[in-house]
Amino acid sequence: MVEETATASIGRGASRADGERRDALPLLTTIAADAWRRLATRAIEPNGYYLPDWELAVNASATGRTGVSALAAWSASPSPRLIGLLPVISGWRAFRLPLPFLVSASPYGTLTTPLLERNDAPEALTALLDQARRAGAHTLLLRDMALDGAAMATLTAVLASRGLAPCLLQPRRRASLDATRDADEVLHDGLGAKKLKELRRQRHRLAEHGDVVFTVARSPAEVAAALEIFLVLEAGGWKGKRGTALSQDTGDAAFIRRAVPGLAEAAQCEIITLHAGRTPIAAGIVLRHLDRAFYFKIGIDERFAKFSPGVQLTLDLTRHLCADPGIRSADSTAAPGHPMIDPIWRGRLTISDVLIPLRSGHPAVAMIHAVLRLRQSAIDGLRRVAQKLRG
Repeated sequence: MVEETATASIGRGASRADGERRDALPLLTTIAADAWRRLATRAIEPNGYYLPDWELAVNASATGRTGVSALAAWSASPSPRLIGLLPVISGWRAFRLPLPFLVSASPYGTLTTPLLERNDAPEALTALLDQARRAGAHTLLLRDMALDGAAMATLTAVLASRGLAPCLLQPRRRASLDATRDADEVLHDGLGAKKLKELRRQRHRLAEHGDVVFTVARSPAEVAAALEIFLVLEAGGWKGKRGTALSQDTGDAAFIRRAVPGLAEAAQCEIITLHAGRTPIAAGIVLRHLDRAFYFKIGIDERFAKFSPGVQLTLDLTRHLCADPGIRSADSTAAPGHPMIDPIWRGRLTISDVLIPLRSGHPAVAMIHAVLRLRQSAIDGLRRVAQKLRG
């Protein structure tokens, strides 16, 4: 069943603000894909997870992520064109909070930076915020927003012009790669000579099982075939044991099998694979948008765990990206402190949930802020308890 629109559930159980009429938000599926693709090519900041072929596939079938609405900004001059886009859901749907706010929709990735046309970014963002307010929202929450990029700078300036400021909830830093550097220097600076020597020893041992070969699938047909290898590897590891592998959920499997070949048509997705002889031992999905790559997921053959197949694959990916003149940086999209990627990619991308006030001085804005902070504190406390119990 198609989910209700975001507007229908904004502030479920809450009163309408100031008696305003609420304008319904369009469903994401009503945004013309061609207009969306043109916007993506001219975005002020990359976000591979809000590319149309990815997000529409998520919206079509990914479990818990369907039926998303859209904040969309259009310019009428010289001809109608999409200049801003942010997929959204209601605060009720996101957190079961009966408060009037919107939340950036989860794109099955950890980045929700909106797409803004680089030459019209302030106008686009202003229109998105105004549309959210007309829909009845008092605040807009951007989850996993990049803080150091042009989109955040534009947001801060637009809010300042209204006498407002964004509120950062839980800023954190995750691994990223400066792909303009020499790969060997990056790896040496990150891992050091001793660790690299150990990894070379492991690779020589791995070669006893057959030639160690790193491949990159690029065409839709190649990507579709490599995806099936990835899905088998992922399901055979700890995610499969936990029941969270993509192939173990019908909706998630349908999403990834649609998204990956679709992105490959526009050279926006690659699947990297490491083989030992004829045996694939590690594979990863990498999205590409403008001059940035996004390391989405990795799967490994646990039988080869003693040879560090995930690390070996990431070393080859690092060399691959640093040799690509079209890529300047890569976002690990991993959790901060990730034990595999953090020691290899020593660059850091600062992200945060960002709460954007839409109504100056309204008590509901402070209430939403307080409730979200209280909710996060409770989650953090439960995590600490769980860690102590595991320890």
